Amino acid sequence: MKILAIDSSGLVATAAIWEGDSFGNEGRILAKSSTDYKKTHSQTLLPMIDRLCKDTDCNAESFDAVAISSGPGSFTGLRIGSATAKAIALASDIPVIEVPTLLGLAYNFWGSDRIICPLMDARRNQVYTGLYTFEKGGPVTIEDQTAISLEEILDKARRESEKRDKAVIFLGDGADAYREEIKKNADFEYEFAPAHLNRQDASSVAVPAAKMFGKGQTVSADDHKPVYLRTSQAEREGAKNFDLRSSVS
Repeated sequence: MKILAIDSSGLVATAAIWEGDSFGNEGRILAKSSTDYKKTHSQTLLPMIDRLCKDTDCNAESFDAVAISSGPGSFTGLRIGSATAKAIALASDIPVIEVPTLLGLAYNFWGSDRIICPLMDARRNQVYTGLYTFEKGGPVTIEDQTAISLEEILDKARRESEKRDKAVIFLGDGADAYREEIKKNADFEYEFAPAHLNRQDASSVAVPAAKMFGKGQTVSADDHKPVYLRTSQAEREGAKNFDLRSSVS
């Protein structure tokens, strides 16, 4: 079984090819690629996937499913990734596996004894975030992915750190954007992820996706849609400028 995994939810464009058994219990990453350098996902993602396929003698028909980091994240990035996944899945008549973005980030620290707190800068004084830990049976979601203020997630992280007697590890572009505020306000044991584990990685989408595929947790290409958690700026501006009275007069 082969799965193509894609993540364009944040600043990084990344893709990977996973190969293993049909239950997702045993496998390996055949190839992966990531870039975080001044180019849009529309410029980088498809050439990246094409290069990975050429390097591993794969084509669209080689895959049993396409895994996508389904959100939250950048509205434009999510749409590009979603459209790419849907196009490949439709062309090959294969399902889509929707992996929550924050869970994929947490998988960077599989097996860690820390509480894992991914942070993505959501603008408007909010972060996309969640809280996770790993036990022998796998990942445990302490706080499901949501859009809240940094103050709120630090408070939740503090309570969980004290309750579980575990340090917290912060990762993601939000951890960089709010590093000084975290240093100032986090009055519990914590650390920041090192550079090689600090961003989205398609291989960390592929691994949970393989498990989900084995459990039948897939959707059709037609049914797949990104998870935004909140409305886009364009939608907010449209709602603000919409005059309800004139529409019913």
